[in-house]
Amino acid sequence: MFRRKVLPVAEIVNRHLREKGLEMPLYQRRTIDAWEKVCGEVVARHTTHKYIRNQTLFVGISSPALRSELSMMRQEILQKLVDEVGHKVVYDIKIVG
Repeated sequence: MFRRKVLPVAEIVNRHLREKGLEMPLYQRRTIDAWEKVCGEVVARHTTHKYIRNQTLFVGISSPALRSELSMMRQEILQKLVDEVGHKVVYDIKIVG
């Protein structure tokens, strides 16, 4: 009788995504989706758009006061996003109007 190397399904899926070059886009999507959970409902209501370019998360905020406050909290928000997603995808956040 022979032994089979049994792998968890999550490991097989992650390996397949990595081979196809889809792992980073998945983590980017998870990071964008985690914004609302990390920052809360009030911030989410004032968020107009979110996208990632060159390892920077760009977030549009409609309230100037909130924009200023979030700019000062960038490093804290980055760490919370990493904790939520489980992978460091972005290295900076730009809060824009």
